Amino acid sequence: MAEPLKNMINTRSVSVLADGLAAAWAPFPRARFTARALAGLDGLELKERVRHVSAVLHDALPLPYPQAAEIVRESVSRTPLDMWSGWPATDHTAVHGLDHLDVAMATLAVLTPHSTGEFAVRPFLERHRDDALKIMYGWAESPDEHLRRLASEGSRPRLPWAARVGWLMTPGPTLPLLDLLRDDPSEYVRRSVANHVNDLAKDHPRAAIELLARWRSDGGSHVERVLRHAARGLLRAGHPEALALVGATPGSGSVDALSLESDTVAVGGHLTFTLTVTAEAPGPLLLKYAVRRPGSRRVFHLAQREADEAGAAFVVRKSHSFRPVTTRREPPGPRELDVIVNGRVAATTAFTLTSDDALTDR
Repeated sequence: MAEPLKNMINTRSVSVLADGLAAAWAPFPRARFTARALAGLDGLELKERVRHVSAVLHDALPLPYPQAAEIVRESVSRTPLDMWSGWPATDHTAVHGLDHLDVAMATLAVLTPHSTGEFAVRPFLERHRDDALKIMYGWAESPDEHLRRLASEGSRPRLPWAARVGWLMTPGPTLPLLDLLRDDPSEYVRRSVANHVNDLAKDHPRAAIELLARWRSDGGSHVERVLRHAARGLLRAGHPEALALVGATPGSGSVDALSLESDTVAVGGHLTFTLTVTAEAPGPLLLKYAVRRPGSRRVFHLAQREADEAGAAFVVRKSHSFRPVTTRREPPGPRELDVIVNGRVAATTAFTLTSDDALTDR
């Protein structure tokens, strides 16, 4: 099992941040900062650790914010930061720079190539909507791909782990940013744009589909890949207009055979299944599968096939893992497997998930 992310805020990350600050400002109390930042860290979760180190940083820089920000910016040129050593610095900017928009946003622009400012920019969008957005328009035209990505990622309606900003949940305000970035030369930026539109589609599917249709009409080197990634949530839900947007006939296609390697799977094991799918019309077959139990239905990508003609058949094999993860543990019990073809459930079969003791006994 992977190490918890909270453990990445640790002695090493604090020391790297301290090195940069001490190099940028001779009076910086490096030893005191490090000791206080590490004190009690073990009992805190990830974002609590970030906020704790950020608070200690503020105490160690007892200066007006513009001067403290100048030291933070200079520290990056002295000791390059990474995601974990830099996160408390971006948080410090979000907490203490709110009354200094231009200085704070300039500081995030310096930090974000090393440690993304996507979380830290949210309070500025909340308090300084128009002025912050204007600065982000400038970021969208930056030669630095990290800043261009920040323009899209920081303004996502449903950015994971981030505070919600109410006005970002409405379609419209960020579309000019996305128009600037939709065909960006960097895949890193384009994926953020697609994720942004996928967020938008959860609350405003019509607006998302209209936007993607316009982008296709306008053309571009990367429009098809961005479109498919942006529409993935709608495609997973079987939204007819999203299916039509990618050329798939909604509800078309049949499953002629669906077999399980075993109808009993232990927690920690794999459900392996094979199916034959037949096209009922030329065009794409978008295959998903869902694992269901009472109160839960989770949908996953299975495959995509391109049928040249009606009647074309394809065999698909898949192995689904039931390995426990820190964020979710599947309880043993009965399950159903749905195979979804172009938005329609085309086949269903049952299986049983047993305790991991059963895996040990095999």
